[in-house]
Amino acid sequence: MRHGRPALSVAHTRCLIVGPSWVGDMIMAQSLFMALRERNPGLEIDVLAPAWTAPLLARMPEVHAALDLPIGHGELDLKARRRIARELRAHHYAQAIVLPNSLKSALIPWFARIPRRTGFRGEQRYGLLNDLRRLDKARLPRTVQRFVALAMPKNHLPALEDCPRPQLRTDPQAGRVARARLGLEDPRPALGLCPGAEFGPAKRWPSAHYAAVARYYRSRGWQIWVFGSQNDFEVAEAVCRDAGPDCTNLAGRTTLGEAIDLMAQTAAVVSNDSGLMHVAAALDRPLVAVYGSSDPGFTPPLSPTARIERLGLACSPCFQRECPLKHLDCLHGLHPDRIVRALDSLLDATA
Repeated sequence: MRHGRPALSVAHTRCLIVGPSWVGDMIMAQSLFMALRERNPGLEIDVLAPAWTAPLLARMPEVHAALDLPIGHGELDLKARRRIARELRAHHYAQAIVLPNSLKSALIPWFARIPRRTGFRGEQRYGLLNDLRRLDKARLPRTVQRFVALAMPKNHLPALEDCPRPQLRTDPQAGRVARARLGLEDPRPALGLCPGAEFGPAKRWPSAHYAAVARYYRSRGWQIWVFGSQNDFEVAEAVCRDAGPDCTNLAGRTTLGEAIDLMAQTAAVVSNDSGLMHVAAALDRPLVAVYGSSDPGFTPPLSPTARIERLGLACSPCFQRECPLKHLDCLHGLHPDRIVRALDSLLDATA
């Protein structure tokens, strides 16, 4: 951020962030962490979130500690929340910033007696939060703006250019070790493909389209790495089967940390709107992001080396997990040659 803008509101030594439970949202939350530290260099930021986020938070130098939230998504479990809050009292946090909008998310800071508890209105959180913000969706259309706004005075609503871009730290040596373990020591450029999406099939570009892109880049001498979680194994396997040789299915075979380090070594990435899309953006990989049921105006890849491809049909974005019209035209109609042209153009521009 440039000089002359209003100072951020946290001027304390310790701040607790109640973090989100999605990879993409946690990456966008790094913009909040960066904004807080930019104005308050001595601030210690601890993030309370599910244990699986720890490898991701370890790649964010702004984070002092990742604190495990061992409560399932959607569970109330008041006993566990009180226990965690008692443990947190010893940290003497001056402020908590609550990113999820649920009532449950605001309970631990309240139980922990953290003096200032900041977050947006939602689910009758009056009293649990005492620095309650009204969300102006028109002036804060993007998730990253909403996160950064919670670090600022109530009347200062950040524009997108006010928001620092997420930048994940990588470990090149760990990447080399992962490549050796997975048999990826071929020095040819690698195209990363991310055909999964935890949210649901309405965000997944067809595997046959991914395979067509893979075949094109294979013909140019590239190798293909298909990323994903164990839940993405079948769709990743379908991509590799249709793409032919030199296509490696990594879905479920890497840790999150390894996936970050390997993606940092790709020459380019094609991805659905998913957590891995945000990983690629935070690594500044040349990236083509494919959108169907979701809105790139809400959660775009925050990188100058990213391009968005979508058809923009009248029925999209619908924000549904499955196509309510049963045709998924917003993705089936987005042909592979269009993605290839976009990526070739991007590679020429970033060469």
